[in-house]
Amino acid sequence: MMATKANQTDARYMALALSLGRRGQGKCWPNPAVGCVIVKEGRIVGRGWTQPGGRPHAEPQALAQAGEAARGATAYVTLEPCSHFGETPPCAQALIDAGVSHVVAAIEDSDPRVSGQGFEMLRMAGITVRTGVLAEEAGLDHAGFFYKTEQGRPWVTLKLASSFDGRIATGSGQSKWITGPEARRRVHAMRACHDAVMVGGGTARADDPSLTVRDLGVAEQPVRVVISRHLDLPLMGQLARTAKEVPVWLCHGAGADVERIQAWEGLGARLLPCAAHGVQLDPNDILQQLGAAGLTRVFCEGGSALAASLLAFDLVDELIGFTAGLGIGAEGLPSIGALGLTGLERAGRFDLVETTPVGGDVLHRWHRAG
Repeated sequence: MMATKANQTDARYMALALSLGRRGQGKCWPNPAVGCVIVKEGRIVGRGWTQPGGRPHAEPQALAQAGEAARGATAYVTLEPCSHFGETPPCAQALIDAGVSHVVAAIEDSDPRVSGQGFEMLRMAGITVRTGVLAEEAGLDHAGFFYKTEQGRPWVTLKLASSFDGRIATGSGQSKWITGPEARRRVHAMRACHDAVMVGGGTARADDPSLTVRDLGVAEQPVRVVISRHLDLPLMGQLARTAKEVPVWLCHGAGADVERIQAWEGLGARLLPCAAHGVQLDPNDILQQLGAAGLTRVFCEGGSALAASLLAFDLVDELIGFTAGLGIGAEGLPSIGALGLTGLERAGRFDLVETTPVGGDVLHRWHRAG
């Protein structure tokens, strides 16, 4: 019974640490969004999460709040405390200096600069370390950071808002609005917890989107990424007008017009030349470029050609669909472009993790199978 009670207590405090860490998602890249809770004698004495820009880290934030109460306390952290000197001292050392007696961590850091060394520092200092508490949940929360560290690319969420028959626009191109206001508000909340919002050039030309988070009181906006091989994007659109206020990154091909490159740079955009794959840009290279630039979580909102390209290269980690109760018909624009599949066995499978009504629409969320 005592072991069960201890496990339940650990899980309760770790769940709180995870919820705190999620406050940093979309704001602290290239660092992981870590949460920390410090508990002494059954009372929470400190809380912290990674701050915008990646520092301060979660542990120093929580320790500062705890003060002297941290001595002899237990620290719950969602990721192994760092052990290396960067722009801030190691968090493992901060925990040692504060005199905590126990550290409960959800998961080990895969960054080779840490990777078990933080735990070893703590143990060498006489601190009891327990790991693996809510490890699965923490692995999902930190998946973008792990992907960037291990694969060089960010976690990719593909969001599609479509009619019941899978169309994202009518034959004439009309798409506002297929889903209702509640679903659109939920999308803004999803944008806010990603480092970047990404669309294809066709979407940028057709919709002239702002791609910002609105009506939620968000201070830090995600980077706006547009994939356009030829940079044939409107120089008077919303993205161009606001590029100096909210970051705009443009992924383009080697053959893009030099004058257009210079024009976008003059507007404040960041230009990322990417390799080609056939008539399109190589999605692998695009994501490697974004990962090298520090992004850990990218929210892709289409269009259909970009969605098909990411799926064809098996680069989608999460699918989010908002389905509306209307039919548009075969003449409408499909949510996913041609994939060239010759058999169902070649179609990537995803596991359903959530289905819920959102206003008059249905949200369904899927994760990469396995």
